[in-house]
Amino acid sequence: MRVVIAEDSVLLREGLTRLLTDRGHEVVAGVGDADSLIGTVEELAGRGALPDVVVADVRMPPTHTDEGVRAAVALRHAHPGLGVLVLSQYVEEQYATELLAGSGSGVGYLLKDRVAEVREFVDAVVRVAGGGTALDPEVVAQLLGRSRRQDVLAGLTPREREVLGLMAEGRTNSAVARQLVVSDGAVEKHVGNIFMKLGLSRSEGDHRRVLAVLTYLRS
Repeated sequence: MRVVIAEDSVLLREGLTRLLTDRGHEVVAGVGDADSLIGTVEELAGRGALPDVVVADVRMPPTHTDEGVRAAVALRHAHPGLGVLVLSQYVEEQYATELLAGSGSGVGYLLKDRVAEVREFVDAVVRVAGGGTALDPEVVAQLLGRSRRQDVLAGLTPREREVLGLMAEGRTNSAVARQLVVSDGAVEKHVGNIFMKLGLSRSEGDHRRVLAVLTYLRS
């Protein structure tokens, strides 16, 4: 896995680099501002060496407001195959929605506290690089709470909403079953119902999980 890290804190940037390289991944660049992030990724893409995933802070210089997530959104539009995982100190719903509502897959939004849980963080980066999703449970809770008011999800049962929320965190059916203390078969049935109610046909293949998550995040 080839990674670009965008984080203005040198200490955190070096820490993230060490976490990933110690596990056999290649950090091809580390930058401290949004302009450098876009420039670096475009330069790599021009050489035919687009990274698998970008890990970026939401707030970066010069204003420390939304530069990082704006750059992430721009990169997702320019390179749909690029995985983007953003880190934030807090759940910032507007930024999370803007990023996650874009086209394509391979997207994540984690709170920085999650970085302390090394295995979960590295797993999240790998999952996003592979085209999956990785959302912090707190992000899911806030976005799902907002989405409950939207008609597109009106047909889902409370349990189906719960399953969808866990799917948004990037969990497999087996992991969802363990969390909810139900059988794998029960989860498969709920997931099938979710796909049907959201109008996702079998022709969508494995991407139905990502599309289901994006459907409620867009709502």
